[in-house]
Amino acid sequence: MKIETIGMIGLGIMGRPMAMNLIHADYTLACYARSKDSLQAFTTHALRQFDTPATLARHCDVTLTMVSDTPDVKEIIAGSDGILEGARAGHLVIDMSTISPEETRSLARQLASQDIEMLDAPVSGGEQGAIDGTLSIMVGGKRESFDRALPLLQVLGKNITHVGDHGAGQVAKACNQILVAQTMSAVAEAFLLAKSSGVDPAKVRDALLGGFAYSRILEVHGKRMLEGAYQPGFKAALHHKDMKIALNSARENGISLPGTALAADYLEQIVERGDGDLDSAAIARIILDENR
Repeated sequence: MKIETIGMIGLGIMGRPMAMNLIHADYTLACYARSKDSLQAFTTHALRQFDTPATLARHCDVTLTMVSDTPDVKEIIAGSDGILEGARAGHLVIDMSTISPEETRSLARQLASQDIEMLDAPVSGGEQGAIDGTLSIMVGGKRESFDRALPLLQVLGKNITHVGDHGAGQVAKACNQILVAQTMSAVAEAFLLAKSSGVDPAKVRDALLGGFAYSRILEVHGKRMLEGAYQPGFKAALHHKDMKIALNSARENGISLPGTALAADYLEQIVERGDGDLDSAAIARIILDENR
C-alpha cells in the first residue's frame, strides 16, 4: 500500500528534525502537537495540523510517534481521541519512542483487532543523528509492514534492522541502552584509575582510542568527561527511564542484570541531584564523587 500522507506526533528534540527530513524528502506531512511551541520551526512549511491523534490518523496512511515514555504512547494510541478511534483498516502506526516491550505487544494486539498494523522502531544516534538522517533504527513487527515502511525509515536512518516480531525493536533498544550506560561507567572508572595513579586521563584516552578498547563512547563521551561538558545529547533522565524499562523486562524474564542495575543507580543519582537534563555521560560525576 502506497504511503500518501504521514502523521507525526512528537516534535521535540528528536521528532522535529525527523519531521524536517521527511518534508525535505517530499512526503506530505501532517501533525498533532501537544505543545504549540514545537510548531514554530515549521512556519514556512505546509504542515497540516490536527487537534487530536484520532483526527490526525483519520487523514493519514501512516502515523509516526516520537514521545517520551510508555504512558504517553498508550494515551496517544489507546486513550480518549487516540489513534484507535480514528485510524482506518490498513493504517500503519510506527512508534519510534523508547517504551516497554510488554506494553508495545499489548498495543499491537489492540491495533490489530481493528486491522491496524504497528511497528515498534526505537532509534539510537541522538539529536545529531536525527538531524543528519543517520539514526540506527531497530524494528519489531510484521515483515510486510517493515517492507512497507522501509522507504520512509531510510529517510530517517542508515542502519535499519528488522529485529523480529512486535516488541523486538524495543528489546534491541533496551540492549543498546544497557551497553551505552555500562560502557560510559567503564570509561569513567578507567579515567578515575588513571588520575588516581598520577597519569593524565586524556593521554590514556588517546592511547586507548587506537587499540581494542576503542568505542564511540570512549571517543565522544570520554571527551565530554575530560572537559566536564555535559550539555545534553541524550538526557540522563531519559536514559534512566530506559534503564528502568530494561530492568523491568529482566524481571519479567526471571533474570538478573547486576551491571545494568549499577549503571541505572548512577543515572538515578544524577536525576535525584536535579541534573536529569544533563547528558547521561554525567555518570562520570557520580563515580568521581564516590571516590573523593
